[in-house]
Amino acid sequence: MTQDEPEEVRRLEEAIAALDAIEDDEACAQAVSLVLDAWPEHGKRLAAIRQERVKRLHDQRRLSWAAIGTLLKRRNGKGVSGARAQQIATGQSGYTVAKRKEEAKRAAQEQPEE
Repeated sequence: MTQDEPEEVRRLEEAIAALDAIEDDEACAQAVSLVLDAWPEHGKRLAAIRQERVKRLHDQRRLSWAAIGTLLKRRNGKGVSGARAQQIATGQSGYTVAKRKEEAKRAAQEQPEE
C-alpha cells in the first residue's frame, strides 16, 4: 500500500488484514469463505463503477483515452494504455480481450495455406 492510495483502498486492505488476523482457524475460514462467495458480485460491481466513471471522463470531461489510461494507475505506478481505457469504457474485461485475441490467432492458424 502506498500513501497515494485513496482511503477506500486502504480500508479494504485493512479489512483483509483483519480477516487474516482472526486467531480462530474455523472462524477465519468461515469469514473468508463468506467474502469469497460474494466476491464475484463485488468484482462485477466494481467493474461497472469503473466503466461508468471512465465513460464520464471521456464523454463529459472530454479526456482522451490515453489521458484516462494514465489516470488508471496500477500498483506498479504505471497506467493502462489508451486502448485498454477504451475497452474498459465499453465493458470489455482483460480476460475477454485476451480470449478474443487467442481465438483469432487460433482461427488464423487453422486457415489452409493457398
